[in-house]
Amino acid sequence: MAQGHGSALNRSGTRSEALGSRRAVELGQRAVLPISVEVEQYVKEVLDFSSHYGSENSMSYTMWNLAGVPNVYPSSGDFTQTAVFRTYGRWWEQCTSATQAFRRTPQAFHSQDYMELAFEEPVYPTAVEVLETYHPGAIVQILACSHNPFSQNPPADVRWEVLWAGQPSKALTPQARQFSPNIRQLGFATNLLRLEVNSSLLDYYTELDAVILRGVRERPILALYKMPIIDISDLSDSEDEATDVGLPCRQARDAKQNLGNGYFDKLPYELIQLIVSHLTLPDLCRLAQSCKLLQQHCCDPLQYVQLSLQPYWSRLSDASLAHLQGRCTLLQRLNLSWTGNRGAVTAAGFCSFTKACGQSLVCLELSCCHFLSEACLEVIAQTCRCLQELNLSSCDRLHPQAFNHIAKIPRLRRLVLYRTKIEQTAILNILTFCAELRHLNLGSCVMVEDYDVVASMLAARCRFLSSLDLWRCHNLTERGLSELVSGCRLLEELDLGWCSTLQSSSGCFQHLARCLPHLRKLFLTANRTVCDADVEELANCCPALQHLDILGTRMVGPASLRKLLQSCPKLLLLDVSFCSQIDSRVVQELLGLFPNVAIKKSFTQ
Repeated sequence: MAQGHGSALNRSGTRSEALGSRRAVELGQRAVLPISVEVEQYVKEVLDFSSHYGSENSMSYTMWNLAGVPNVYPSSGDFTQTAVFRTYGRWWEQCTSATQAFRRTPQAFHSQDYMELAFEEPVYPTAVEVLETYHPGAIVQILACSHNPFSQNPPADVRWEVLWAGQPSKALTPQARQFSPNIRQLGFATNLLRLEVNSSLLDYYTELDAVILRGVRERPILALYKMPIIDISDLSDSEDEATDVGLPCRQARDAKQNLGNGYFDKLPYELIQLIVSHLTLPDLCRLAQSCKLLQQHCCDPLQYVQLSLQPYWSRLSDASLAHLQGRCTLLQRLNLSWTGNRGAVTAAGFCSFTKACGQSLVCLELSCCHFLSEACLEVIAQTCRCLQELNLSSCDRLHPQAFNHIAKIPRLRRLVLYRTKIEQTAILNILTFCAELRHLNLGSCVMVEDYDVVASMLAARCRFLSSLDLWRCHNLTERGLSELVSGCRLLEELDLGWCSTLQSSSGCFQHLARCLPHLRKLFLTANRTVCDADVEELANCCPALQHLDILGTRMVGPASLRKLLQSCPKLLLLDVSFCSQIDSRVVQELLGLFPNVAIKKSFTQ
């Protein structure tokens, strides 16, 4: 990504003034406008998001850039004033640090990232327009919320409704476009939208400039009747509710000869278990209400050894967890990412469920779970003694003190702390007692004071570390990096993107290459000092290299890249965007010689 195309402060001021002017006009006219007139609004505030490319301490490439009027559109290309998510394509899914997919994820659930956007005035939406300025096509779902985020009253009966949903796609060109899908009518006014994205098919980072909500103040005429929805909150095990097409179970059993069920109940127990294991969770809950036989199978704890509730984030509540509690006594893998916000799940509800079902947990995904408190992490540490994987990505409201409890989980092998407020004392405490760590993500953890000390502790305590993400860790120096790679020689993935304090002239990158012969992924993004000698040493010492990002360097030329591509036959991804010596002609030449490598070269129009 580019380092700058205009001052973030100036840009912010421009948007604020423009937005203020628009609001002033609208407020001045509001008294005389008929209530049926369509209102056009830009984002007032970005409330929440799952990831972004930018830093927590600046505006470049952050989700906060979505507030206000567009600054880039209709221009196309790579601009710092846009909102950019952390990943794209399938590169991250292919890494050894990626988590194993959960069974029973519905085929219609495609979302990988999200953002929640607040607008000034609740309206009944008539259109949502997203201004995409680079590699469009990532948006897969747009939802609206019944809760006004600016209300002083606590939320009650928060409802999310889907305005539009689609499948992952890729536009024919990376050029800017205005995305305005046909949306459904809502039964309530809203000023809170949620956009969910999937960038897996894109060739590069998608960039968004602004979002427009159009709507009217008067409620449109809606259909008077909607089909009832059975959701995962309806999980009663009561025999009275178990029916077979409306027929009570006892009558169904007596009428078995007449109905002819194909001797389904004669099948081996294990075979029926296998059949129902292919159902999604809501279908499993529906089937449990059909008859006593299938209720027994659908409530068997073996069906809940792994459970992903992320696709149902908008409907999950404390009551849902309480209903599931009796079925999850053998639970080993649990995904609660994105769930429970705005009071739907409470810390008490989570703690109760974890105490009852967490003894066998080995994997716990809690990305963006803003209900979490220090008490929750304490319960996890006390209950989940077998836990090996813990993801707290973007849990940015957790108090720094809470992370000390993680040190009491000695079997941890994968820990994701991206965009959390963990401090140095806590991370050193964790590394002291969690020596089995294989995968550690400290990306954008801006409250760690001295990453050299962290690197030294990693080298001393975590010698089997396989992947380490230090994205945007601004105070790591050559000394810390040297200790790290000398002690953790089994590293396969190392992300040093935007670690601007590292200087190639110290020889640190060449030393890295010599110490890490198993290296498969290396990100040196936006380090302008990376030079030909560094690339040549990677070619000499790292034959297993698959992913390399040297975006933004001025010191690498075509010859060293050609040697790298010849020496690393497994290379799949090479990002040379904004490398001043590598122009489009060189990229095309290299692509002709090495067609199996995705060589990335972004542009700014």
